[in-house]
Amino acid sequence: MTLLAITGATGFVGQALIDRALAEGFTVRALARREQPHRKGVAWVHGDLADPRALARLMKRAEAVIHVAGVVNAPDREGFDAGNVAGTLSVVEAAKAAGVGRFVFVSSLSAREPKLSDYGASKARAEKLVRASGLDWTIVRPPAIYGPRDREMLDLFRLARWRVLAMPPRQGRASLIHVEDLARLLLALVPAERRTAHKVLEPDDGRPGGWSHYEIARAIGWAVGRRPLVLHLPPAMLHRIARLDGWWRKAAAKLTADRVSYMCHPDWVVSERARPPVRLWQPQVETRGGLKATADWYRAQGWL
Repeated sequence: MTLLAITGATGFVGQALIDRALAEGFTVRALARREQPHRKGVAWVHGDLADPRALARLMKRAEAVIHVAGVVNAPDREGFDAGNVAGTLSVVEAAKAAGVGRFVFVSSLSAREPKLSDYGASKARAEKLVRASGLDWTIVRPPAIYGPRDREMLDLFRLARWRVLAMPPRQGRASLIHVEDLARLLLALVPAERRTAHKVLEPDDGRPGGWSHYEIARAIGWAVGRRPLVLHLPPAMLHRIARLDGWWRKAAAKLTADRVSYMCHPDWVVSERARPPVRLWQPQVETRGGLKATADWYRAQGWL
């Protein structure tokens, strides 16, 4: 029974990953900053990425580590670097010290364009650390991730219920992936294979050419039972809205200036050459159905 070390285990992706790992028969050791309820098959390690003793306990006798933890919102570049660059370096060093045989790193598609945002730049620097680690690594760059427990796209679902949905400029396209499909891929990468060793993979829902911003908006509208008016806003207006969101929700703001910078980039479609090997993994969640199931989950939790 393979023992996995997982960072970011209490987050959106991490929780889905643990659910899937237990279903597939893995044993999990997971890092958490706060006390967690007992769960069969999971050994919780109290600590964070800046705690070398906690990371040493996390890695002990682990056969593979899946590094999910990261910062998606921060007030400045230093905040992103602390979570994504320094944090990744700490995990890499702990894995090497413990002799962990396999390292799977969850990066971001934004790392392809590091000059667009501090977030993307921090992920690109973290990737460089992983590449230079000497570990048996694979880097996964997911596009926009959606699914139950996600709070990053929740605002779009809420706005769609009001029949008006503001989106980035019309010419942009993006890929999507359901969190369960991402979790299946991360686990499929645990066994060391020549096809995936020292590779950067870009998975998605299998839709060629991704989705236009208009198509994403209409699909979310359909998921909540609405036909929203889609407003494609220019970057300047989105930056103004980001300032208002920051003033109103402070650190909880989802639309930040940094996020606007990469949202307005026209191409967040995965590269065909970087798709995972078909024999290893293929997406299973059809996106419209997945969005509908996500909206239903939000309603059941009282989020929508």
